[in-house]
Amino acid sequence: MISMNEMDEKEIYAKAVELLARREHSARELAFKLNARGCNPTQVESVLARLQAERLQSDARYTEVYLHQRSEKGYGPQRIRAELQERGVAEQLIAECMRSAEDEGEIDWYERAGTAYARKFGGRPIEDLKDRAKRQRFLQYRGFSHEQIAAVVND
Repeated sequence: MISMNEMDEKEIYAKAVELLARREHSARELAFKLNARGCNPTQVESVLARLQAERLQSDARYTEVYLHQRSEKGYGPQRIRAELQERGVAEQLIAECMRSAEDEGEIDWYERAGTAYARKFGGRPIEDLKDRAKRQRFLQYRGFSHEQIAAVVND
């Protein structure tokens, strides 16, 4: 059996395609996973360049998919932006993708904040200041802006 240290570029490419078949990965995530398997970093860079040229790996596509998945789960723009930055996606690409989704009406952050709020707290009225603060912290943790939080909590 061949150890990962002895893998050639063809095998690294096959492993990368296998990982991408399961789900989209950012270039940084994919490089990290391949390097963790003991692959040669120089060969990994070469494989990533080939995958991007063949359009099998795309940070733009990854960003779009990630944005929609996380927003559907009730996370706000600030948290999603931070998570994408952690995964090595360029800030400019994140901003373009978010702006595009907002402009095309795919994502309404006020609506998403309201949905997350309703899912967590239902129709229960706010009891006191402590309860209001708890609800605001929840939405803040989820990554919504102060304006979005105020619109939902004060509604």
